[in-house]
Amino acid sequence: MGVEEELLLVDPGTGAVSPVAPAALAAHRERWRPGMVGAPRVEHELYQQQLELATEPCATLDELRRSLVRARSAALDAASAAGAVAVAVPTPVLPGGDERVTRDARYQRIQQEYGELARPASVCGMHVHVEVADEEAAVAVVDGVRPWLPVLLALSANSPYWHGRDTGHASWRSQVWTRWPTGGPREPLGGAADYHETARLLQEWGAAMDEAMLYFDVRLATELPTVEIRVADVCTEVDDAVLVAALARALVVTLLREHCAGRGGDAPGWRTDLLRAAHWHASRNGVGETLVHPQRRALAPAITVVQALVEHTAEALNEAGERGTVLELIDRLVAAGGGAARQRGVADRTGRLEAVVTDLAERTARW
Repeated sequence: MGVEEELLLVDPGTGAVSPVAPAALAAHRERWRPGMVGAPRVEHELYQQQLELATEPCATLDELRRSLVRARSAALDAASAAGAVAVAVPTPVLPGGDERVTRDARYQRIQQEYGELARPASVCGMHVHVEVADEEAAVAVVDGVRPWLPVLLALSANSPYWHGRDTGHASWRSQVWTRWPTGGPREPLGGAADYHETARLLQEWGAAMDEAMLYFDVRLATELPTVEIRVADVCTEVDDAVLVAALARALVVTLLREHCAGRGGDAPGWRTDLLRAAHWHASRNGVGETLVHPQRRALAPAITVVQALVEHTAEALNEAGERGTVLELIDRLVAAGGGAARQRGVADRTGRLEAVVTDLAERTARW
């Protein structure tokens, strides 16, 4: 498994976004020459106020944590060299700042083709890759995992603020992202042939410019033999990111085994409109109130639904030796109320959103 994260670059004085990714990446490449063995992967994103980082492929949660800390450290160093701070936050907390599209032919074309859809798209997610080499099995996992994705979104929900306003949601990033024509939940696809035909038509009709713009909550990765789960907000705490990755991998392993045993396939009754409602409910509440229980298809306390996910994936978690770690990380996250509650707590105590950004920056660099 591996993780990709997107970080926002902010001005250390004002807390507003700062479009200095070109200078940050130049500093990173000066430190880590192209082709250097073991160089942390830090790259550009759609906007110049963003950086993307990625871990190495990892077999254990300890490996994943070390790789994620190393990549974050490299991103923070690059940002500092450009006079900015890299912050693991999904949306701009404060208004203002200079937002610029990256000078890249593909990104410039995205802005030209999709207009206003692209303009508020400087949001930061976390993508979890889990290796599944067989395409038919991978599509079965992609179909079967859909009812559980709102639970992962709730655990990661970390974006209550948007340009100086409280959105009333725990994850506003997810609401921004699902405006894209390929974003969010979708119908089951049944097999690899249908998956690729759907991808072809979406591109032919202009809903996606290329395969990388298939912004489904879960998809086949474009360059790796992995299932890519894309539903999560970027998490400020490294431990929260590790938790989401652990549960994502456990879900994939569980569904893969069901598929190999002839028990896989799409969960019955999960229409896309119901999935969208469950997704919205998770983005609204995070782990603070209720979630849609994927097995009961009814609202239940968030902790009950999270516990159901742990039980559903218990065999995979136990075999990996990760269940105890996962339960400890869940207890810690739920006790704090999740990322959105942490941000609101700082705002309530200080009365200043600038303090929220400062706290986010400090916690991004704390591991």
